[in-house]
Amino acid sequence: MPKRPFDRRSFLLAAGAAPLVPRLEHPGDKEDLAAFGRLVGIEFRAAECAQAEATLGHLREDYARLRAQPVPFELPPTAHFDPRPPTGHPAATGRVAVEIPRDVPLPTEERDLAFATVLELASLLRQGEVTSRQLTELALRRLARFDPQLFCVVNSLGAEALARADEMDRELAAGRDRGPLHGIPYGAKDLFAWPGAPTTFGAAPFAEHHWDLRATCLARLHEAGAILVAKLSLGALAMGDLWHGGRTRNPYDPERGSSGSSAGPASATAAGLVPFALGTETLGSIVSPCRRCGVGGLRPTFGAVSRHGAMPLSWTMDKVGPIARSATDLGVVFDAMRGADGSDPAARDTAFTWQPGGPLDGLRVATLRLPGWPGSEGHRAFVTWLTERIGKPAERSLPEAPYRSLLLMLHAEAAAAFDEFTRLGLDDQLPGQDAGDWPNQFRSARTIPAVEYLRASRLRTELIAAMHRTMQDVDVLVAPTHGGPTLTATNLTGHPTLVLPIGRSARPRDDGRPEVIALVGRIDGEGALLQLAEAWQRETDWHRARPTLTDQ
Repeated sequence: MPKRPFDRRSFLLAAGAAPLVPRLEHPGDKEDLAAFGRLVGIEFRAAECAQAEATLGHLREDYARLRAQPVPFELPPTAHFDPRPPTGHPAATGRVAVEIPRDVPLPTEERDLAFATVLELASLLRQGEVTSRQLTELALRRLARFDPQLFCVVNSLGAEALARADEMDRELAAGRDRGPLHGIPYGAKDLFAWPGAPTTFGAAPFAEHHWDLRATCLARLHEAGAILVAKLSLGALAMGDLWHGGRTRNPYDPERGSSGSSAGPASATAAGLVPFALGTETLGSIVSPCRRCGVGGLRPTFGAVSRHGAMPLSWTMDKVGPIARSATDLGVVFDAMRGADGSDPAARDTAFTWQPGGPLDGLRVATLRLPGWPGSEGHRAFVTWLTERIGKPAERSLPEAPYRSLLLMLHAEAAAAFDEFTRLGLDDQLPGQDAGDWPNQFRSARTIPAVEYLRASRLRTELIAAMHRTMQDVDVLVAPTHGGPTLTATNLTGHPTLVLPIGRSARPRDDGRPEVIALVGRIDGEGALLQLAEAWQRETDWHRARPTLTDQ
């Protein structure tokens, strides 16, 4: 089977077939132009349509020539998106020094070990209380035990992971310490390339798809000593929680899905199957499953982490980030992955000002001005805590913008990424076939004109400038994770968001699931988000909540 089963043209060219670009005659060109004009609000006269007929024929030839050229799936466009203001970029910083505690006691129960934080596990490893092999075996056992209820594992990497764990144990015994992630098992959303394992994108047509790359983020975690134990589920082609193996479940309420598209990483982390996991977000794919599963997550600033070796959906919106139960763990994992790699043109070296365990002195915090918010008891309690610690927060409103209309950029880019997939008719094999699902979205997006795409891009530039003004005297903007345009706005502008557990859900069926809140930061402002989240977690235990299903 070809490594990219949807790339028919690459297969034909590899077999020696020359691309054929015939002279295309299309008697409906005049009618097509008239119909297209009506779609975009321009009434073309009959003479104008007749005059354009030859030009449209040449355009068809150009389209055919372009389609005849093989395009590797990982190849980005020449243009790339940069959300930073034109001037005043802070200088890039090196890795953050994180102190590993020395005196963490070994839990008496295995389930308590399963819910330990990364730094707690790092302490136990250095005390000799556990080995990396034992932690890896524990993760593999729990993944196997609870996956029949949660449907969160696409492929287990047991043999490879255990061999790597033994290697990490030997290194630590010999005095080579790679840092806090040394010997720590984790899972990753199955849209990251990893040699020797399928990368399925959650979709049946790619169930045996092997992508012979190692995603930059996984390579950097590997170098930091972390051990990939499983490729975890995502909704098919990064939409929702329904993939070719079923619907990934919420561990607090297995009758419900875990939302998506980072469905498996959120479910597995909340359930204590892995200490942390990697997800991606284009428009809510980290924030939404973290909200549903009551677990922490960090969607970093656009460009802070390379997407090389990750399934592209939108070159101007895709972001890679960690999901973990502890804010400190989020910072440790993000720090290990961030920075330019020379492969993703949008990835850049960043200024990371995080001071682990640092004070809140001087932190400027505002709450989102939104009717009826904060409404829930948990949200009100968090704002009260903020007021007691740093004074009454200011209020800020998001810029006004045609948010939904700007998302046509996402739909156009997604249709381009899966152009060949659509042309080969493989979209019929996706589980979702409703109007809001990818097959219809891919087809409909083909009518988006380049002119309108660029108009949206220009208005997006205006939105970014307005968002910079909103955040110019604010380090953290506190907001709900749903309701209002916060999620859409910040994904369009590239601003980071941290999902923080802050209370108990009021829904009886949620069985103790934590309620969460969103902390929105300035561009490259992850450090402030982490310091505020850490301060909250030093005084509360909501991040240590456990689903009844997997607390055993």
